[in-house]
Amino acid sequence: MFKGIDHKLLELISQVGNNYEHKLDLILKEIKRMSIEMDALTAQVKANSDAVDSAVTLINGIADRITAAGVDPVALSALTTELKAKDEALSTAVVANTPVA
Repeated sequence: MFKGIDHKLLELISQVGNNYEHKLDLILKEIKRMSIEMDALTAQVKANSDAVDSAVTLINGIADRITAAGVDPVALSALTTELKAKDEALSTAVVANTPVA
């Protein structure tokens, strides 16, 4: 094949090439694993951001809704009931997504 090149040298070159291929395969597998983890993290951040945005919208609207209810006891009672239900849902979501220390 290569005239004048020692067989052992060709064997050594082949081994070095195989080692580089193996290391490249390991690097590519690690990059794929990291990519999967990054995708999962990105999805979780989006879910958390959506939940925070919803909570902010709810909280920002409370004052306006209290003002709109005025002194109407039925409207105030309905608003209180709704806020308690959302408070429980928000608390449950926060607890479910908070890691134990």
